[in-house]
Amino acid sequence: MAKKIERKQDETPDFEQSLQELESIVARLEQGDLPLEESLRQFERGIALTRACQQSLKTAEQKVQILIEENGKTDTHAFTDETED
Repeated sequence: MAKKIERKQDETPDFEQSLQELESIVARLEQGDLPLEESLRQFERGIALTRACQQSLKTAEQKVQILIEENGKTDTHAFTDETED
């Protein structure tokens, strides 16, 4: 039997959940049928989720950097997407 992990309501949701909620907010705002006050609330929530996602990505990047350095491979290179025109 799988053990259910309970999350306190004030805990930050994980990256995937935040991103999914952010995508949902963007879709609702793009429809343009929300009242102004609700649009503002959704926008504020979207900003908070964006910041949370950015922090999660920054933390993950730092962890990867530490792991690379711990393994003795300290050469890092900036990522470039060479498939772009």
